[in-house]
Amino acid sequence: MTATAETVRLTVGQAVVRFLANQWSERDGRRQKLFAGCLGIFGHGNVAGIGQALLQNELAGGEGHLPYVLARNEQAMVHTAVAYARQKDRLQTWACTASVGPGSTNMLTGAALATVNRLPVLLLPSGTFATRVAGPVLQELEATYAADVTVNDAFRPLSRFFDRVNRPEQLPSALLGAMRVLTDPVETGAVTVALPQDVQAEAFDWPVELFAERVWRVARPLPEAVDVEDAAAIIRSARHPIVVAGGGVHYSGAEDALRAFCEATGIPVGESQAGKGSLPHEHPQAMGAVGSTGTTAANALAREADVVIGVGTRYSDFTTASRTAFQNPDVRFVNVNIARFDAGKLAGLSVVADAREALTALTAALDGYSVDQEYRDRQVELWRDWDARVVAAHNPPAEVTDALADGVLTQGTVLGCVNELSDPRDVVVCAAGSMPGDLHKLWRVRDRKSYHVEYGFSCMGYEIPGGVGVRLADPDRDVFVLVGDGSYLMMPTELVTAVQERVKIIVVLVQNHGFHSIGSLSESLGSQRFGTRYRYRDDATGRLDGARLPVDLAANARSLGATVIEARSRKELEEAIRDAKAAPADGGPVVIHVETDPTVHAPDSESWWDVPVSQVSELDTTRQAYEAYTEHKAAQRPHVTPSGGADR
Repeated sequence: MTATAETVRLTVGQAVVRFLANQWSERDGRRQKLFAGCLGIFGHGNVAGIGQALLQNELAGGEGHLPYVLARNEQAMVHTAVAYARQKDRLQTWACTASVGPGSTNMLTGAALATVNRLPVLLLPSGTFATRVAGPVLQELEATYAADVTVNDAFRPLSRFFDRVNRPEQLPSALLGAMRVLTDPVETGAVTVALPQDVQAEAFDWPVELFAERVWRVARPLPEAVDVEDAAAIIRSARHPIVVAGGGVHYSGAEDALRAFCEATGIPVGESQAGKGSLPHEHPQAMGAVGSTGTTAANALAREADVVIGVGTRYSDFTTASRTAFQNPDVRFVNVNIARFDAGKLAGLSVVADAREALTALTAALDGYSVDQEYRDRQVELWRDWDARVVAAHNPPAEVTDALADGVLTQGTVLGCVNELSDPRDVVVCAAGSMPGDLHKLWRVRDRKSYHVEYGFSCMGYEIPGGVGVRLADPDRDVFVLVGDGSYLMMPTELVTAVQERVKIIVVLVQNHGFHSIGSLSESLGSQRFGTRYRYRDDATGRLDGARLPVDLAANARSLGATVIEARSRKELEEAIRDAKAAPADGGPVVIHVETDPTVHAPDSESWWDVPVSQVSELDTTRQAYEAYTEHKAAQRPHVTPSGGADR
């Protein structure tokens, strides 16, 4: 075909880049570029396709520029994109390009994380030749049962939308389908458009309309009036209701609507990990975290609740304490969620709508309703008791500190120092290990976007690339990345990307010589912390119970180009935090290295998490753990009672 005024001749790779640069999202009349840029690592498969297109685009500049950032690990670059999307309330994200085979399959973990957390990211894995003219090529999977299967088919179950472009003509529908899902608050997650390497470099005459600016409006579905009426009737019948606030509160920007709802009714709020900060610290109705890693205040109210109002939560097992959190035999659920799938959980009354719009409607429908003063007083009493425990965790007594080895702090002290010395708008980032649970309990949130803990997938290695994504999304905030040694060793590589881009993140690297979280869990399950400590193999026993490994993580971070400060006391830690905050905004990453004792725990949540214990064992510790497990299992409830509603 000869190019005309109505077409433009580009390769598939060039067409992808030009298309992405012209996509916009819009909500409440505010427009923003859908793609902030493209993260990538080049190899055979994308270097001459998407890679060449990004180079050409960069040299051209102008309004259609799609910035490129070189990452160091394909999984990590997906984490960076996902963290950026979360900080932007899912209205913006990044594309990620990777080479054939292992480069692309390295993105699978990131795809799973994005989809589990309902966060948008566009993945562009490269594939082997669509023509199969030279097969089998390097890194090609030869499936004996189907000649058209490639390793990229592994993305199918992890993606909310998947397509493979085997011919240029297929590209427009693939890209439009991808945009539809990325901008749909119900369907969003990982979106994969697989691009065979020969197709990426193939030229085609494209209609110019494909590259015109396109705006994708993110809707705010209104609740059905009858659902609001039924929900209000259930809530009015309650004496001890509680709200469980999830991530949907933040993504909807519903914090003010939730505050108005609670102030009008006196209903307390417990928060999931994604919903933490839905109400600011010290709000009278803010009871903090709920569930397995919750506060004793929120969990006490949850146990007694006769109505649970879930707002934007998917009711994970941590939020429901593996379905032991809500013990009132007559408890009923009102579930406000933009996704019907989540609204229908726990046999609750479904109110399918945008969180902000639904809360506004419910506040109006509940005009004149309020919990009694006794219930309000109980909230104050429970919170006062919990807050005292938080203070003690941040400032442990002498009998705890005197027992610590020289230069070692407690994890509670570390979190308390960072919380106290960071600014209200600073962001804390974490994902795996013991710190997410401790942060959920102990962190005092002072701004709606200042708490960023990835706990849908709880992916080790997320923290540093996630911190880079948050800082790129919100460059006016300091970002504190809290990471343990186990998670750090999984993926320190993006420190180099932060150095390259002069991205200032403050990494608080906590060295406790092993897996703190799983070590504690192992001990509670009777498995004696087996396989969770970083030790030499002892020649006498043949086991990993020898001396500690001489790993110097501070030296490692320094070798990657980061500024490193080592703190061996509370005073030194406080000074390090102040120095890190005073560092130049474009000075790159600052790593604060501190050692903690993993046997000193945060206050107990008086809750539970279901992790099975061996039913038979030769070990006394395991048999004892199984007895405790069966006692907890007896408290689990199916929550299949009728949703109820208004009497008609």
